[in-house]
Amino acid sequence: MSAAAETPTPPVPRRPPGDALVTALAATVRRAGASVAGLFLLAPDEPVLRLAVMYGVPLDFVAPWLRLPLSGPTPVTDATREERLVWIGNQEDMARSYPRVAAALPYRFSLAAAPVVGEHRTWGALQLLWPADHPPHATRRDCDNAATGARRAARLLDAAAGPPDLPEQPWIVPDELVHPRREQDGRAAADYAERLPEGALALDLEGRITFLTSTAARLLGSPADDLIGALPWNVLPWLDDPALEERYRTAVISREPTRFTALRPPGHALEFQFYPDPGGISVRITPSIRQPTAGPAPTPPGGPPQAPADGPSDGSSDAPSDEPSAGTPGRPAVSSANSIGRLQQLMHLTAALTEAVGVRDLVGTVADQILPAFGAQALILSAADAGRLRIIGHRGYSTEAVERLDGLPLDTGFSPVGRALADGTPSFFASPQEMARDYPEAPQITGKQAWAVLPLIVSGRPVGVCVVSYDRPHAFTADERAVLTSLGGLIAQALDRARLYDAKHDLAHGLQAALLPRTLPRIEGLDFAARYLPASLGQDIGGDFYDLIRLDERTAAAVIGDVEGHNVAAAALMGQVRTAVQAHAAAGAGPDQILTRTNRLLADLDPDLLVSCLYAHLDLVRRQVTIASAGHPPPLLLRRGGRAHVLDLEPGPLLGVDVSAGYPLTTLPLPDGTLLALYTDGLVEVPGADPSRITAALADHLAAHRADGLDTLIDGLVQVGWPSGRHTDDIALLLLRAGRPPL
Repeated sequence: MSAAAETPTPPVPRRPPGDALVTALAATVRRAGASVAGLFLLAPDEPVLRLAVMYGVPLDFVAPWLRLPLSGPTPVTDATREERLVWIGNQEDMARSYPRVAAALPYRFSLAAAPVVGEHRTWGALQLLWPADHPPHATRRDCDNAATGARRAARLLDAAAGPPDLPEQPWIVPDELVHPRREQDGRAAADYAERLPEGALALDLEGRITFLTSTAARLLGSPADDLIGALPWNVLPWLDDPALEERYRTAVISREPTRFTALRPPGHALEFQFYPDPGGISVRITPSIRQPTAGPAPTPPGGPPQAPADGPSDGSSDAPSDEPSAGTPGRPAVSSANSIGRLQQLMHLTAALTEAVGVRDLVGTVADQILPAFGAQALILSAADAGRLRIIGHRGYSTEAVERLDGLPLDTGFSPVGRALADGTPSFFASPQEMARDYPEAPQITGKQAWAVLPLIVSGRPVGVCVVSYDRPHAFTADERAVLTSLGGLIAQALDRARLYDAKHDLAHGLQAALLPRTLPRIEGLDFAARYLPASLGQDIGGDFYDLIRLDERTAAAVIGDVEGHNVAAAALMGQVRTAVQAHAAAGAGPDQILTRTNRLLADLDPDLLVSCLYAHLDLVRRQVTIASAGHPPPLLLRRGGRAHVLDLEPGPLLGVDVSAGYPLTTLPLPDGTLLALYTDGLVEVPGADPSRITAALADHLAAHRADGLDTLIDGLVQVGWPSGRHTDDIALLLLRAGRPPL
């Protein structure tokens, strides 16, 4: 047997299965004493955090948080981007720091978000919530538990062969993993509850009735068989009230006891007391002397004795006198059990739409919020353009379907889209049969089974259409229709703003492109490649620039810089700085003098903007390069046969800081095959990552791909820091490779 055959093959690391992360989160929750938890992981192909594992609340509670843009203002995204622990002690702290989150979660709790930082990358963040009785200040134990839980998740992810396959819906941590309970005699417990004079029932965290006594069934006026496993507000219309659902949500998230009084028709007043814990909610039901409507409260037939006149039967007196009431006789039932959740999702979406600047941001925000909120699977957003309806964004549709639907005439009368544009009327279709009945000529090319077609109206005129669709038939309730119609108006206003922003943005980038060099001069003995990449996540125009200047037959200059800010003023100043550098270089000034004189120019212009700049003078006969830097990231250097590394430069201050500043010179040999990589900070400042680690990865990439063409090498360098291609800042790159010197 050969030696190779005797050597065992090392096991290939496997991606962490869902149950490993579930078990890890359960251990963290148990150790920290938290009531709610979530593990958010960065999506592999876009700058989005996705909720991968959750504990402690129903899935519909977290619908707005299933996908979070990494640039968004939330505790978990800040923890990921900045690699720091974020602590929110109470609702006041949340409203002050994260008003959008506070609007969607108006409950009392404390929160910690800890970054999940692995050996080579940041994976995401762990978020823990504690109930309302937790102190508002972060204890050392709280911080340690959050950090330990994040490290535990990071180790699991680091040990995998790659990022985990994120589930469409988050993995759920069962309560048994967090709070193992001793087995008791269930019959004895049921008998005990039956002997109590009041009604008793239990709800799980989804709101379903898991247990109730016969007294509770009599008080509720419904057979026990109809109630077990059901949501109370679904089977008891007089409990289907947004105010009562809000009390339930408060109990689940804040873990605080709460109570309310409701009227069971025709005139039975009942008091409900909620007692939550991590596993569910115990509910006590008693006849009430507090009347939600005028008139006495008769005892339900067969019910227990009436509560004493001085208060509820348990003697408590802490309930407010102005508690909300529900179940007024004759009141039309609210058709959705999630009306409060929908309202809060609407508030969340409204706040998010105000922050969406461009059309691409808008499409992502709408898809991320609307689809999970309404259980939909797909969305198309279209805008009127030159007599046709152009698709500006979509989610959940195939490329072929989008191509066939794109560019339909505005006067299309055989589809609900045409009607929405013609008279601004929304349409709802619960099945393909309904669609075929009303629009028999409408093409069936997407395979969708239900649709909401919402006109986007601005100042009385339709400007586009939003189509929300389902993979299965879906009956739209009255409140779904009302909320979706309202959303159409919000989306229309946001779309109008986004298109104006994009027009301004395109104009600004056109200005910047005009200020950057169209072509670079050919220089004997020097190969080069340059790239400017504008920000792709809603940022305005930047001030990044580069240039390659032919000085004479033997010398050249390479320049790269970055003007502070993202606006037209930054682009205009960039043009002035670039022109000044060219003029001083043509006059024969050395690198230090060029930066000094340009610094004085900024003092005269007084633009209130700072500029970083790096100037490299290349002597292709003497085979040397002389560099001066004004606060700019140092370039990477790769010599033939050597390793790439960051140049050790002594930089001067940024241009515009000190008019009397000097700029030290660094001179290096430039033998044949030497490669210099000049770049702006947008290449290495990646949210959630250490710039020094990104820089080291860039150096490794240079060394490993030294034989590649320079254009291919630039593309690879950008991919190192921004594999999704969606970078949050402008990037300028200039690669220089010394060849044979001129004769």
